[in-house]
Amino acid sequence: MFQFTEDCLLGIEKIDEEHKHLFELLNKAHILSTTEYHSDYYNELKGIIEELDEYADEHFEHEEAYMEKIRDPELIRQRSQHAFFREKVREFDFANIDHEEQQQELLENLVMFLAKWLYRHIVGSDILIGKLPPLEEWLIKENPCEFTDEYLTGIYLIDTEHAELFRIVDKANKLVRNYDDTCYDKFVEILNELKEYTREHFADEEEYMESINYEGLEAQKRAHRAFVEKLETLELDQIDEKNPQDDLEELVEYLLGWLINHILNSDKKIPSNT
Repeated sequence: MFQFTEDCLLGIEKIDEEHKHLFELLNKAHILSTTEYHSDYYNELKGIIEELDEYADEHFEHEEAYMEKIRDPELIRQRSQHAFFREKVREFDFANIDHEEQQQELLENLVMFLAKWLYRHIVGSDILIGKLPPLEEWLIKENPCEFTDEYLTGIYLIDTEHAELFRIVDKANKLVRNYDDTCYDKFVEILNELKEYTREHFADEEEYMESINYEGLEAQKRAHRAFVEKLETLELDQIDEKNPQDDLEELVEYLLGWLINHILNSDKKIPSNT
């Protein structure tokens, strides 16, 4: 069974309850896929997909309305991710499942997709809802990428690596704020630098947490995996060629927003061993 764990909680009651129900639908599909003996279960499978489609639409509508109300800067990116989810679920709905072998294959693929997408989306994206300043406030900050004392954990290695992550994101931010025709290739180079350093940092941070037997290690690992997967699946080929600067600025805001939120709400809970 797939557990809706504490690190998936946003602290927004309605959204948290709806996320829990999406996990219930995931587990409903999981139970059906792992039952040893099956007769034809076309109707049960169709029912799960239809319920998932309808409930996801309802949930996304509520989530997006909440984000619009608080002027959340991640709203546009969230809408895009929600649209992808809808399209994928509807692909499952139109698949041929006349025979038991096809039903089993589709169920296994559905469970795999749901488990991966839900964990990654909640821990990698939804966790930021309400955590970032409204867009207007974000834009007027003199340097939102400055690594200040409020981000210090008191753990020298982790603080040093966090400062480096901020430096890399700041480099990307300065590049896109002064965008010209040469910026795209440079941005890709910076993004690759960020990916490599992020993986190194997460490995070091997890090694430290393991060395002190930190009880929050597994939740941290899930969050780290979600962010790394997000970095690996960024689709830069979908950047608007006519106005790439806006899309790249939104991407930088996401990267910085996730980093700030993760440090303030997760990393600062890690105890120092000194």
